[in-house]
Amino acid sequence: MQQIDTYRHKGLRKELRVQIQGKGISDRNVLNAIETVPRHLFFGNDTIFHETQAYEDKAFPIGEGQTISQPYTVAYQSQLLEVNPKEKILEIGTGSGYQAAVLATLGAKVFSIERHRKLYEKTKKLLTTLGYHNVKCYFGDGFEGLPTYAPFDKIIITAAVPEHPKKLLRQLAIGGQMVIPFEIETKCIMLRITKEGEDQYSTEEFDEFSFVPMLKGKVF
Repeated sequence: MQQIDTYRHKGLRKELRVQIQGKGISDRNVLNAIETVPRHLFFGNDTIFHETQAYEDKAFPIGEGQTISQPYTVAYQSQLLEVNPKEKILEIGTGSGYQAAVLATLGAKVFSIERHRKLYEKTKKLLTTLGYHNVKCYFGDGFEGLPTYAPFDKIIITAAVPEHPKKLLRQLAIGGQMVIPFEIETKCIMLRITKEGEDQYSTEEFDEFSFVPMLKGKVF
C-alpha cells in the first residue's frame, strides 16, 4: 500500500476543503481536519483506484460490502458532533478508519467498533501505523456498544440505523450527543440526539443521506 503523502496529495486536499466548504461545512476545525488527514492511505491495498480519486467528494467500496464515506458526509457528521479536545467518542462502524482519523485529528479520544473481523484487523493496524494513537479499535457488535468504557461524551454511527439504539443511548453521558443516520439506508435522516437526563432526550433533524445498513452481530 502506498504510504507516501506528497505535496500533490496536500494540494488535492486543499481543493477538497474548498469544495466541501462550498457545500456548507463551516466549522474551521473540521475543515482543517479534512485538509490534514491523508484519505488516499485509507483505501487499502486491495482496492484499485487512481490516487486522485481519493480526493473526489465520493464514497468508494473498500471490501466486505463496506465503503469509505464521502468526505462531505464525514465532515457533516463531524460538524454536528461539535467535537471538543479530549472528549471520549464512541464510533460505530470503523470501516476504513477515515472517520476515526478525522475525529482523532479534532483531538478526541476515539473508541471505534467494527463487526467485520478482516476489516477490523486491517484498519486497526493501519491507524496504528499512521500514528493515530488516540483511536482504539474493537471487534464487536455495534448495537452493543462498549459499556465497559461508558459513558461517552459523543457517539457517532456511520451506518443506517432502523431504530433508536437504546443500548447506545444508555452509554451516552448526560449532556452528550449522538449523531446517527436514521431509517432506511437509501434515505436516511441525519439526527442529532442530546441526552438531557436519565431517559430524557431531545432530537434534531437535518439533511438526507445514503448509508450502508447497520447490522447486528459479528462477521468472522
